Amino acid sequence: MSRSFENVKTVVVKVGTNLLSTKTGIDEKRIEDIVGQIAQLRKRGYQVLLVTSGAIGMGKKELGIEGRLTKIEMRQACAAIGQPILMSAYREHFSRHGLLCSQVLLTREEMNNRRTYVNLRNSVTKLLELGVVPVFNENDVVSTREIGTTFGDNDRMGAMVASKIDAELFIILSDIDGLYTTDPRRDSSARLLTEIDIIDDRILSYAGGAGSSLGTGGMKSKVLAAQIAGTAGCTCIIASGYVENVLVRLLDGEEIGSCFAPSVRLSARERWILNNSHKGRIVVDEGAKNALLAHKSLLPKGIVSVEGTFDAGDVVKIAGPDGRAFAKAAVYYSSAQIAMAAGKDSRQLDRILGTEHSEKVVFRPEDMVLTD
Repeated sequence: MSRSFENVKTVVVKVGTNLLSTKTGIDEKRIEDIVGQIAQLRKRGYQVLLVTSGAIGMGKKELGIEGRLTKIEMRQACAAIGQPILMSAYREHFSRHGLLCSQVLLTREEMNNRRTYVNLRNSVTKLLELGVVPVFNENDVVSTREIGTTFGDNDRMGAMVASKIDAELFIILSDIDGLYTTDPRRDSSARLLTEIDIIDDRILSYAGGAGSSLGTGGMKSKVLAAQIAGTAGCTCIIASGYVENVLVRLLDGEEIGSCFAPSVRLSARERWILNNSHKGRIVVDEGAKNALLAHKSLLPKGIVSVEGTFDAGDVVKIAGPDGRAFAKAAVYYSSAQIAMAAGKDSRQLDRILGTEHSEKVVFRPEDMVLTD
């Protein structure tokens, strides 16, 4: 794999909590250093978007709290306190380089909704046209796992942002050099993987879980983020933010960190479906599964059962008769309508759903992406 980035115009940089954290809170010197590097990239003509963690850490520092936060309401409170402080720090350091930055807070709900997902591109494009550096963070004040609005970590959120705005390069800065064959902190024989062409089970097996009291991501989340970015034709690099002038050196082609080659590029709609949180599941028979795999549409007759509650336009998983999901799709009908039509012949749909309907529950291939 060649690390030639001559065609790169837009770069998304994600900065992890571990990199920004100190024992007492957030390291503003690190923020100053990262902002300075972004300023250098801007002078070279690159469009740069920044995805940052650190709001909760800033809040903890202000409140004098130590240790890991386990209660959601305390994490939300710390995020509410820390987010304006974090943005104030970024604003101050960007202004020293004559740059403006903007705050973009996201939840998974915005990315799941097709309209807001499309609008995000328009707003970010305008900010870039105005010469502004958009600074993204998950809206931890309102985003929780319990209500299904969390990304889980900023690695995957950053990958979705890179995917949405068609960035050519996604750089994840962490406190570790990249992906190793084993944990280098425990195994001296661990080998750094510098070039990864395909993310398969072997590559995923090298990654572990979350690893800090402040962050939610770990190496596995970073590899999964590289996978998301890859479907948009975006190269991903995981590297240590402690390496001097790392961003500039990476764009110069230096072999730093782990570089993940992009995979087959999916369309924008396919990416939205693939990365969307599914609202339910449709189980189909073998004939319907084979038809979908052959790029045909899903008819009600091939539906065995419907699980969950969802509306028309929502994304669901499609599973075969063995219960194993093999695709995700945006459906034309609600779960209640599909349940009523399941197993019925298309000629019966006028009586079941009314005259204004399509006989197809899912059009293939524009509304479905294979996942298995």
